[in-house]
Amino acid sequence: MAEATDNNIILIGFSGSGKSRVAQDVAKRLGWQVVDTDDEIVKLTGKPIPDIFAQQGEGRFRELETQVLQQACARSRVVIATGGGAVLNAGNREMMSRSGIVVCLEVKPQTIHRRLRQNTGGSNGTQVRPLLTSADPLQRIEQLKSSRQPYYAMADWTVHTDELSLERVSDEVVRAWTYLTQPACQVSTATQQYPVFVGRGWLKRLGKEMRCAGLSGSAYIISDEIVFPLYGQRLSQALEDAGFKTGSYAVPSGETTKSLDTATAIYNFLAERHAERGDTVVALGGGMVGDLAGFVAATYLRGMPLVQVPTSLVAMVDASIGGKVAVNHPRAKNIIGAFYQPRLVLADIDALASLPRRELVSGWAEVVKHGLILDAEFFRFLEQSVESLLRLEPETTTVAVARSAAIKAQIVSEDEKEQGRRTLLNYGHTVGHGLEAAGEYERFLHGEAVAIGMMAAAHISQRMGMIPAELVERQRRLLEILGLPTRCTGVDRQAVLAAMKLDKKVQKKATRWVLLEGLGRAVVRQDVPHKLVLAALDEVIQ
Repeated sequence: MAEATDNNIILIGFSGSGKSRVAQDVAKRLGWQVVDTDDEIVKLTGKPIPDIFAQQGEGRFRELETQVLQQACARSRVVIATGGGAVLNAGNREMMSRSGIVVCLEVKPQTIHRRLRQNTGGSNGTQVRPLLTSADPLQRIEQLKSSRQPYYAMADWTVHTDELSLERVSDEVVRAWTYLTQPACQVSTATQQYPVFVGRGWLKRLGKEMRCAGLSGSAYIISDEIVFPLYGQRLSQALEDAGFKTGSYAVPSGETTKSLDTATAIYNFLAERHAERGDTVVALGGGMVGDLAGFVAATYLRGMPLVQVPTSLVAMVDASIGGKVAVNHPRAKNIIGAFYQPRLVLADIDALASLPRRELVSGWAEVVKHGLILDAEFFRFLEQSVESLLRLEPETTTVAVARSAAIKAQIVSEDEKEQGRRTLLNYGHTVGHGLEAAGEYERFLHGEAVAIGMMAAAHISQRMGMIPAELVERQRRLLEILGLPTRCTGVDRQAVLAAMKLDKKVQKKATRWVLLEGLGRAVVRQDVPHKLVLAALDEVIQ
């Protein structure tokens, strides 16, 4: 098995999809080398590929294909154009996945048939393609492509090439590489500068990225009893492969775990292992774990390096970015905490597939919020892509998570400690946190409460003449299509109001409300009449 490099681009796809030409163009743009496995086989054997098939059979060809692919994958900064059938071998698929970013050039059978005819100039366009020699080449293409399609689905990214020029296809491949291997964004504050990575298969890269961030010594993984069995061993191995010693501590899942008592238990764990100030706390899990582990990192030994590895959607786009760490008090959420920035954030969107549906859906609230308050174009993208997002299609999901994380990072960079513009990120949170407290942190997931809170804020915005009813309806419709609640029943309104008085945004006993004055434009107001607050609560609490 070739050693994984993570720096290569591997192109897969059916014959005629343009892999060879695209590989050459992409390699030229990036200043990399290019390897065409079919060309390498010809060089190795001194024979054209049709002759290898005719004289030695497909089995021998596949052996040679694996041999040259292994050599290519062992290199770094190479664009590899594979043969159309290279994905049939399970070992090849694993090797490609370990070596770098796999991009599939997808193309319709009719387009393949036309391209092959044009490329060969023959009457049926198939004489130089041994597997396609047939009385009905189009039918043969359709059959072969259908049988290989499940293997092409291994790709990290897919580019549909039928109507695209060579330049446009290359643009998409480079864009895929950028999204999947480079930081989605940087957070730059007065106290810390750090990258936020978003992509598929990133867990295996954590040790490498921590080394790049200057971290060493021991890494203590703090997770919960649901997430750690799924990803803990894989993450530990990635850290140990990079030279870190590891230890782990899993807490019970659920918001009620985020307490001073649990933090004390983790302090004991670290003390028993003689953790040092230069060691690292790695938060593996959702927002609760990130808040709790971050609070421990900020306070144990007066501060240890923190790395956030969010596995829930809400943590990827919100909770892990910005350095807010805290535990709950019985009377209010997150009022015991600190601003403590991580050294890096690494979000592997593959982890979203294992989330319970309710928890996944909860996370979309923060994504929608970012579009509503700061980026009208992003909100429209979410409206247009909602079906793809519900299916967790990799490309669309990566774009949505990365863009949402970038919006959060931009605001945090401008206002680290919520003295100004960062307050806008609390759209929906005033009522949302009140609902969570009234439900004793058990009835509502964070995103569910925020979605309902956003509806309350939108109703206030409309009643104050700031936005039209049409925008309130667009917000409601998108939230509901994504599966989020927009109202609730059976909640004590007085308990919500009492919790709102303890909200972190309260100044001089007056609640500061984040409201909309247009799509993508939010503002903080302190002049909301109490009767409008009550009316908004009546809208969302039945």
